[in-house]
Amino acid sequence: MRKAELSRKTGETDINIILDIDGTGKSDIDTGIGFLNHMLDSFARHGRFDLTVKATGDVEVDDHHTTEDVGIVLGEAFAQTLAEKRGIRRFGSAMIPMDEALSMVALDFSGREYTVFDASFNSEKVGDFDTELVEEFFRGFARGSKCTLHVKLLYGKNSHHSIESIFKAFAKAVQTAVSPDGFDDIPSTKGVL
Repeated sequence: MRKAELSRKTGETDINIILDIDGTGKSDIDTGIGFLNHMLDSFARHGRFDLTVKATGDVEVDDHHTTEDVGIVLGEAFAQTLAEKRGIRRFGSAMIPMDEALSMVALDFSGREYTVFDASFNSEKVGDFDTELVEEFFRGFARGSKCTLHVKLLYGKNSHHSIESIFKAFAKAVQTAVSPDGFDDIPSTKGVL
């Protein structure tokens, strides 16, 4: 049973996440940020994770704290469900198109936080959402999960398509990395991750 339920409350946000890695792609997302809800729903659906996210934050200031903290808590939920990471593939990568956009995501649940984010968008906003916050979400996820994460937008004109292709690639890369590898050991020459 690879499930986690986590809460995190700060002076800026209050976040509750329920994650079942071995789900079917059901989601119940309410972050107070429409575009982030859409991306997390896409992540759950394409990764086949059951995911509930309930978040409130100081969105009257901007969406930064909520977006970053949701990334952190989601990463922590994956870290909790994977525990010592016994029997998983550990590495995952995917290249996903969405219309004219193409993105690549590669990650390693290595226990070492590191993020490379190589994407720029043609608009500052998608709806009310600041596109610069996409990077903050992924940095938060890497911090919370202690994974090495590389995100690259190869090309794209429409910012919505570009960001959605990143989230879909992220979903498929995570799905691969957390999937069973058929062995009951820790996938590391050190014997620990």
